[in-house]
Amino acid sequence: MSPKGLMIKGWMRIGPRMLPFADAVSTELPAGRLLRLSLFQVTVGMAAVLLIGTLNRVMIVELGLPAWLVALMVSLPLVFAPLRAVVGHRSDHHRSFLGWRRVPYLWFGALLQFGGLAIMPFALILLSGDSNAPAFVGQGAAALAFLLVGAGLHTVQTVGLALATDIAPVATRPRVVALLCTMLLVGMVASAILFGWLLHPFSQIRLIQVIQGAAVATMALNLLALWKQEPRGAPRREAPAESWSFAQSWSALTGRGDALRLFAATGLGTAAFSMQDILLEPYGGQILTLSVAATTALTAALAAGGLAGLALAARRLNRGADPHRVAALGALAGVAAFSAVIFAAPLASALVFGLGVALIGFGGGLFAHGTLTASMAIARNGETGIALGAWGAVQASAAGVAIATGGALKDVVSDLATSGALGVALTDASVGYSVVYHIEIALLFATLIAIGPLVRGARRRPGSAASITFIEAEG
Repeated sequence: MSPKGLMIKGWMRIGPRMLPFADAVSTELPAGRLLRLSLFQVTVGMAAVLLIGTLNRVMIVELGLPAWLVALMVSLPLVFAPLRAVVGHRSDHHRSFLGWRRVPYLWFGALLQFGGLAIMPFALILLSGDSNAPAFVGQGAAALAFLLVGAGLHTVQTVGLALATDIAPVATRPRVVALLCTMLLVGMVASAILFGWLLHPFSQIRLIQVIQGAAVATMALNLLALWKQEPRGAPRREAPAESWSFAQSWSALTGRGDALRLFAATGLGTAAFSMQDILLEPYGGQILTLSVAATTALTAALAAGGLAGLALAARRLNRGADPHRVAALGALAGVAAFSAVIFAAPLASALVFGLGVALIGFGGGLFAHGTLTASMAIARNGETGIALGAWGAVQASAAGVAIATGGALKDVVSDLATSGALGVALTDASVGYSVVYHIEIALLFATLIAIGPLVRGARRRPGSAASITFIEAEG
């Protein structure tokens, strides 16, 4: 055999385990279609980085806006988060004139994202005071832009996950979820690098061009993602109950098993992993005296840990593991992670701190994948939209409240500590950060308490989602 033939034969021997997410592919959802569908997560990650990262810094530093106004603008997208369950329910029962259910919601979600990003740069110019318009005009325009982007990304993510669940067979859903979560991280990391490169050196004209380019890219990627994904008028394998109102669907969902306990655990765990989101880099710079380059590298460590957590979760779920147990494993990893971050200060160890940050991403990846898969499993009669929407609403709302609470707690406790109000033993600048990290550990233990009965219940149910997935995978 020729060398070329030997090389081809060698490549053919590589099993799916050696190729990332090859086992997520199925006859119903081939590789090209799955990767194309996952592009909606890239646009969500791009919007998140733009709102929380790039514009957050630009508005405070370059445009000189007050921090409270910036915080208010950045938090506006969370206003739409509780409505994700309603959007998911509507997409479950909607039937357009063209025979689609999910596609119209994906389309209008993409339009909302595009509209918000299209008007945002000009709203920011008005907000900075570089015009003759009254101040409230700029504030109102910026609020509208942030709200439109938030409504769009929440709609696209909820309905996109529901569409992927509709298409994918039960046996491959855990791997499909892992791929979609990974694409969200890929979109965030790639966007952060690209925006940083394009905005150096900074100018208002360049900022306008970057945001408008993000608007065009968002529309193009979302159109490519939804193109020919949902058959028109095709009968579904699982048909939802007809003519159910949101209240009826919600009552059926929450009355099924331990759904409310699952959502409570999701909220507690998400809050625990999110409270430190805006504190890790300042902690590394202020307490451990790390350079700007070193603290920026924390994003890569967090993302790498998240990817490892998603990969392990997908592997365990593929082998029939209980998703609640996977989520609990993520919470345990989070306890170790925050313990390492706390001990990094007295040890003055950047290595321990970096390990803790990577473990936060690892535990968060396990927890998110486990709870999302468990939420998919409680959906019945084709109503995956409301189940995934409820998970998304709980997760986004808990994260927003936790981030705001963590920042406020750190400032209050730090002021008390440095003023001597907490005693001579608690005057160090790290006290405010440490209190937040200890609260996160307490929330993780509360999460484990909430998840415990779910793990025992899954063991007693022979027809649980994990058992079904394992049987179908083996068959």
